[in-house]
Amino acid sequence: MTDLFAQPDDATPLDAEECEGLLQTWITTRADLNEAEQANIDAAVAWTVRRRDTEILTEGFVFELHKRMFGDVWSWAGTTRKTGKNIGVDPRQIHLRLGGLLRDARYWIEQKAFAPDEIAARLHHGLVAIHPFPNGNGRHARLFADLQIEELGQPAFTWGGGTLRDIGTLRAEYIAALRAADSHDMAPLLAFARN
Repeated sequence: MTDLFAQPDDATPLDAEECEGLLQTWITTRADLNEAEQANIDAAVAWTVRRRDTEILTEGFVFELHKRMFGDVWSWAGTTRKTGKNIGVDPRQIHLRLGGLLRDARYWIEQKAFAPDEIAARLHHGLVAIHPFPNGNGRHARLFADLQIEELGQPAFTWGGGTLRDIGTLRAEYIAALRAADSHDMAPLLAFARN
């Protein structure tokens, strides 16, 4: 097989069973996979425009969004991961932690605990830290944060102004910002989101 499942060292690896969930037989290279996933994500973005009256701070929406983003490519899209990864909580804790994050986000909004950008960035970081899905967590969390920031009346984030599929400086900055947020320093992630 070609480089189909080759990923950057800091990416979440797929296990053998997850790799078997690939739905499109025409996908044989990493470039094919990137193209198929991006087309699926583009369709999901279009869907989000049509669903504007839907409450997004629910587990149902979190999982539906992931399914819309990756469901044409992966059979496990929109389902909780079953295995441990190089990041994220124990799979048995996903629903508990996700429910807590969504409750926290509703509280932050109701109480105006943080500025809108920080609410969305904290929500993004929390989703990445929980890592509910086998793969696509970062892309999902970025789109989810964009939806939330727009609901708060602000423009979507720029996320460094480039494409995070590319390995390089942009991805390194993003990972460094997430690691700073792990240590409760949100400033790098906020800066990256609006860069």
